[in-house]
Amino acid sequence: MAANEDWVRAKERMVAEILHLGFPRELGDEVAKNLGSPKAMERMTSYLREVKPRKAELVVDEMLAICAEIQAWREKKESERANASINEILNDDSFWD
Repeated sequence: MAANEDWVRAKERMVAEILHLGFPRELGDEVAKNLGSPKAMERMTSYLREVKPRKAELVVDEMLAICAEIQAWREKKESERANASINEILNDDSFWD
């Protein structure tokens, strides 16, 4: 299955859940755009099914929390890559010659 198909299906499921809760489609479209990935939208869909928020603000708060977690994970991975590169340089004996 193509990545684009995964994205479309994840968005459709999430938007359907948002509509089921009585929120407008536009909210689902904006949440999908901000989350960006199928995995993030699946997390949001799970939240919507489990919590059944009654206010749009709660949906947006969860979206922001998911986005913040994703950004923190990306920063951690970038830091790990940078640290590995520095360690590789420092462990190279020719660096010290």
